[in-house]
Amino acid sequence: MRLTAQQRRVIRQAALDCFGPEARVILFGSRADDTARGGDIDLLIETQITDPEEIVHAEIRFQVQVQQAIGEQKIDLLVNYPGRGEHPPIFAIAQRTGVRL
Repeated sequence: MRLTAQQRRVIRQAALDCFGPEARVILFGSRADDTARGGDIDLLIETQITDPEEIVHAEIRFQVQVQQAIGEQKIDLLVNYPGRGEHPPIFAIAQRTGVRL
């Protein structure tokens, strides 16, 4: 995993603050691969929030909180929640190949 301990702490805490105390965070993509180079931070966040407007606000707060703490980074965020109608294939890839933070 190519995130520092401080970056992992910041991401976990921001997820809890923004998506609720039961939020889970999974890092996937190139940053989850120790042999890869570069790349953005790909995250799957699982939350119990079901209101789409609340999820959008949580995503914005999360991005701001993380960026302020660790600096400008490209972060790709997937959010899974109860009742989500569509699960593009990237969700299965994130679940299968990702590392829980």
